[in-house]
Amino acid sequence: MHPSTKPSVALLHYSAPPIVGGVEAVIEQQALLLSRAGYPTYVVAGRGGQAEVFSRVQLRVIPAIDSEDPTNLVLAQALADGAPAAGFAAHCDRIEAALAEALADADVVLAHNVMTLHLNLALTVAVLRLAQSSSGPRVVAWCHDLSRHVTPGRGPLRHGFPWDVLRTDYAQLHYVAVSPRRQRLLAEVLSCPAQRIAVIPNGVDPATLLGLSDRGKALVDVFSLLDADIVILMPVRVTRAKNIEFALQVTAALKAGGIEPRLVITGPPDPHASGIAAYFDELRQRRGRLGLEREAVFVYDGTPEAPGPLTLTAGLVGEFYRVCDLVLMPSHREGFGLPLLEAGLVGKPIFATRVPAVEVVGPDDLQVIEANETAAGVAARILARLGQDPAWRLRRQVRREYTWPAIFRRQIEPLIGELVQEMRQAAD
Repeated sequence: MHPSTKPSVALLHYSAPPIVGGVEAVIEQQALLLSRAGYPTYVVAGRGGQAEVFSRVQLRVIPAIDSEDPTNLVLAQALADGAPAAGFAAHCDRIEAALAEALADADVVLAHNVMTLHLNLALTVAVLRLAQSSSGPRVVAWCHDLSRHVTPGRGPLRHGFPWDVLRTDYAQLHYVAVSPRRQRLLAEVLSCPAQRIAVIPNGVDPATLLGLSDRGKALVDVFSLLDADIVILMPVRVTRAKNIEFALQVTAALKAGGIEPRLVITGPPDPHASGIAAYFDELRQRRGRLGLEREAVFVYDGTPEAPGPLTLTAGLVGEFYRVCDLVLMPSHREGFGLPLLEAGLVGKPIFATRVPAVEVVGPDDLQVIEANETAAGVAARILARLGQDPAWRLRRQVRREYTWPAIFRRQIEPLIGELVQEMRQAAD
């Protein structure tokens, strides 16, 4: 690996997308994250191929590493029966040779489950040999599941070679478990300290779950909405009647209280309003004085990738509804106030002044902002309302800690960096 380039990373498993499975889904997400971050990335598996991920990431297929490979099934049954597995050593050699070719340009291998499950023990042995080779890649034994045959209390225990490979702590391997419980169980099986095993959880793909388009995802990313504690949506055009000044003050009060908010104003300045350009500049200046350059977003101003003026379709506004935590409508006046109905349809809390739509839906079904209420008071009520909502508390935790981009940024990429540093030190 050249010092100025990123290391190449291979993801290894018995099968790959479009095969349906939890580990296959994890491999797909990790491969996409690595590729988008500029790492030369490929997947090595026994089966797979016609999946969208492989338009970006190369798949290298070795049929013998499939857990359902006919030769493996025969050997696995013999090993499970405790009989000598004739041909096992030769099969290990064949897989090792195929892996050495497929992984020749890999700096790091993320081996998912193959070092902790018994589904293809010839593959397990072959990967271990590569990891122990002085010229081999750094191998991460990524543990989602453990074999019942080496885990006390889960099944009949098997001993001897190759079963003992699954219960041995090898210095050449780096271990990752997907949860603290898996970490403790793997540490018990390997007879090693739990600290020897990193915990990197599985994650969720917010773009898929929230139905975000490519453009919507790009906007959510550039505005760092998934990093926020509270995402406040104002799906309105910029006019004095919308009382955006008050919304900025609410956002500032939340920030002052140690909360990381985002206020998203989706619409453009109203071209029919007199003095609108001056008013919009006034709002931008107020945002600066309040120190809300990051926290308050005027979508109309655009982004570095999509310079303004930027206007959103109704579909894109709908995507922001799905991302947000609440809708804020502190308007001085409204003809009706349609966003209140839209917020109700997607199940988002509403804070609004007594616009006509409040009379339609009923004030008991939303949080009414009274005429004499302060921005600090509204901010306190927002925190109280959301604090009573377990769905918001969980959503906040997931998007800050358990989305794939967050996990990659905080844990996976640093792990790869540590392994590369280790490689360089060993080479010096």
